[in-house]
Amino acid sequence: MQGFNRGGNFGPREMHKATCTECGNECEVPFKPTEGKPVFCRDCYAKRKPRY
Repeated sequence: MQGFNRGGNFGPREMHKATCTECGNECEVPFKPTEGKPVFCRDCYAKRKPRY
């Protein structure tokens, strides 16, 4: 069975440069960072994500 498709090919995402709130490394995220909201790099986000 193929993966779930939401009915469209959106193409490559626009990436935005940001600084990780947790470790301070520069990273790119698929959304425009909002002032006052935390941004996490891939590694720090994975550490924060609850595991089931």
